[in-house]
Amino acid sequence: MVTAVTSFGRSGLSDWLVQRVSGVILLAYFIFIACNVINGVDYVSWKALYAQTWVKVFSLMAILSLAAHAWIGMWAVFTDYLTERLMGSTGNFLRVTLQLLVLVTIFIYVVWGVQILWGY
Repeated sequence: MVTAVTSFGRSGLSDWLVQRVSGVILLAYFIFIACNVINGVDYVSWKALYAQTWVKVFSLMAILSLAAHAWIGMWAVFTDYLTERLMGSTGNFLRVTLQLLVLVTIFIYVVWGVQILWGY
């Protein structure tokens, strides 16, 4: 039996919903960035754009969405493909090690992103 580690006691439906909402936020952010790049952006206008609070909040939402999306997605991949049946006795150890590595990487990404955006 597989337990829902990502949901912290919630159902798989909430994980599915977080995955979809985070995907929509990431798509909107990608379109926003692509439109700015296509319209031609120089350093001064880019800096002025990111000086606005709403852009910082939108970027923070994208960072947190990417973190949630990646965590749920990687958890699903690891639990589906790194099983004891497939990997033998080292399957659980490898899966837990990779999950911890992904979790630490995501944490560093979020902290770094917040520091860059908000200057902390």
